[in-house]
Amino acid sequence: MAPDTARDAAGTPVPRLEVRNLRRVFDGRAVVDDVSLRVMPGQVTCLLGPSGCGKSTTLRMIAGVEMQDAGEIHVDGRLICDTTFRVPPERRNIGLMFQDFALFPHLSVAENVAFGLKGSKAEKRARVEQLLGEVGLNRFIESYPHELSGGEQQRVALSRALAPRPGIMLMDEPFSGLDNRLRDEIRDLTLDVLKKEGAAVLLVTHEPEEAMRMADEIALMRDGRIVQQGAPYNIYNAPIDRAAVGFFSDINVIKGKVQGALTDTPFGQFLAPGVPDGQEVEIVIRPQHLKIDFDRGGRGPDPTPQDGVPARGVVQRARFMGSESLVEFRMDFDGSILKVTVPNVFLPSPGKALWLTIRRDRCFVFPAEA
Repeated sequence: MAPDTARDAAGTPVPRLEVRNLRRVFDGRAVVDDVSLRVMPGQVTCLLGPSGCGKSTTLRMIAGVEMQDAGEIHVDGRLICDTTFRVPPERRNIGLMFQDFALFPHLSVAENVAFGLKGSKAEKRARVEQLLGEVGLNRFIESYPHELSGGEQQRVALSRALAPRPGIMLMDEPFSGLDNRLRDEIRDLTLDVLKKEGAAVLLVTHEPEEAMRMADEIALMRDGRIVQQGAPYNIYNAPIDRAAVGFFSDINVIKGKVQGALTDTPFGQFLAPGVPDGQEVEIVIRPQHLKIDFDRGGRGPDPTPQDGVPARGVVQRARFMGSESLVEFRMDFDGSILKVTVPNVFLPSPGKALWLTIRRDRCFVFPAEA
């Protein structure tokens, strides 16, 4: 189904969901603090962040089950909630999916999906069969929830949430109850069905992999605020700070001090534009962007513009992780530990001296954290 996008008087597309300066305070602490976001029809936006950062509270305010202390919520350009006006939850045309599938145990799969649908019996049945067909569950149409696996129950819950054709779908950690083997399969199926329905989707998760896999846009939350928002590629490759890099992957941190917009390190000099002289900085690099080279009688590879100057380290341990190997080095220059991931099997013996270089274009330079 093609998304039905409303337009303003100038013909500009209007967001299906727009949140402006949302705020919620508990016991004097702002658990959601000045959150603003826009979700277009057919778009999947992910609220990503650690537990307790305000993601689920934001979702509950949009759903209407909790009131904000400040801010506005708009659907298709219409105000549905501020601090004085409130459209009831059941009239917001919003579908909900949570960690708990919350299926009615005494109702069949068909009756669960049809629950809350309006129209004739034949119309309801047609919609139920259509959705169950899309998720591959038509053969279970007369079964009961207890007869289904966790993945099958999740697909029924998805069908039930989509049955009334909500313009907006809110999803709060919907895949956390599934085992790892099922998650990727169910995520992909869910994304395919959501795109067909054309709903604007706001997905809450604390798993970066899930956000990268499903979202068109990620809003990274921390301490009640959105600290960075953008396409997954941009969030991953242009993080706002060290914590943003570390949320998506393991990191290595090399410390230095700026002099003349440059930082000297054992791996050579790094640019630090805009950082005042004398300021300490942290050069952050992910384990997959370090390169390992062999020791040549106490010498490493020659320096290059791309990889900089090599530095020597001694292997502490090496582990095979399935699709890659993780090797930990104690560096000669300061005794720090750096981690490197290598595709396939690479398991050098502890105590072996090797040389590391780091991809200059994959490093992030940030002012040192206090």
